[in-house]
Amino acid sequence: MSIVYLALGSNLGNRLQYIQKAIQELKACGLTILKVSSVIETDPVGPFAGDKYLNAVLKARTVYSPEDLLVMTQAIERQLGRIKKVVHGPRVIDIDILLYDDVKLITPKLLIPHPKMLERSFVMGPLKEINPALCALLEP
Repeated sequence: MSIVYLALGSNLGNRLQYIQKAIQELKACGLTILKVSSVIETDPVGPFAGDKYLNAVLKARTVYSPEDLLVMTQAIERQLGRIKKVVHGPRVIDIDILLYDDVKLITPKLLIPHPKMLERSFVMGPLKEINPALCALLEP
């Protein structure tokens, strides 16, 4: 089994409910949730101004490969109603793979570690809450 860290975010509808439902669906798909950070509220990042986000990070154990995990998380996003109209646009739920064991992976669809995680306080803050030692290793 592998250890994975996932970032969850929502800025449409009942944001907290979408994050909670995503966690339930991840469990239903076989992930063993080990830790979940506090949920924080943050301003949107990127070219699209909009409602504030709720964000959280979780640590889980999985038997899925990175590629299969991506397929599964994207299926959960669609199941919960996410429609990708524009990159970095508003969304009911976003599930990003941050880290997967010590894997470094570059494919057209998936980059691990997540390439922008160190720049995003809405990721690093919750990640530091659940694993400060890991953050100390990641930060330059």
